[in-house]
Amino acid sequence: MLHTDLQDGVLVLRLDHRKAHALDVELCQALSDAVSEIEATPAVRAVVLTGSGSIFCAGVDMFRVLDGGPEYVDEFVPALDHTLRSLFRLPRPVVAAINGYAIAGGCVLAAACDYRIMAQGSGTIGVPELTVGMPFPLVAVEILRFATSDAHLQELIYQGRTYSVDDAYELGLVDELSDPGVLQDRALEVARQLGSEPAARFLITKQQLRGPAVALMERSHETDADVRAAWKDPTTIAAIRRYVEGMKRGRGSR
Repeated sequence: MLHTDLQDGVLVLRLDHRKAHALDVELCQALSDAVSEIEATPAVRAVVLTGSGSIFCAGVDMFRVLDGGPEYVDEFVPALDHTLRSLFRLPRPVVAAINGYAIAGGCVLAAACDYRIMAQGSGTIGVPELTVGMPFPLVAVEILRFATSDAHLQELIYQGRTYSVDDAYELGLVDELSDPGVLQDRALEVARQLGSEPAARFLITKQQLRGPAVALMERSHETDADVRAAWKDPTTIAAIRRYVEGMKRGRGSR
């Protein structure tokens, strides 16, 4: 579900989990384990996070939420929180090579990285959670707040739009656009450049930039119980089911 490839000090992490690399307990655990291993491996100077095929990450696996019920939600939300928090705080440069669709939690994963390059084409990026009826964990909100200008944050979250590649660049949700054929090469180039800085100096700067967001994340225990309760609410479950059924019909029409 998670392939690794160390290239001249840059570790490429490639999501390859089922069809859409959707976030579930197992993928979150694999990502968290990978972050811990990176932190313990001085030879890794930088990281590239990417997906497989035409999908970066399709967000939370809502089929698992429906099938697993309240017990799964109570397991998954803390696992997602830990994964996003760990990636956001990783003491190495992290470059997102967004190879296609980055939806919901996939968008947040990309936003947690230090630099985001998106392949030109038909891929989209955005966070439609509220339109599905699922409020964000606080960690996800703070990551988006850090990565997006205040002028666009409410539009991004409240309207639940998914943006084209060009619109995402204009919005500042991604830092750079790339031809799909050279996306990984360009991401490796940026990662090597960032990783060439003295590690301690880079970490100090990263902590200075992200410290206020990390401090706000420490309040997540105060709100995530409410998030779990909202995800388990019958009206939310019904909304997720409608959304999933719409996805199934859309696949059938293709």
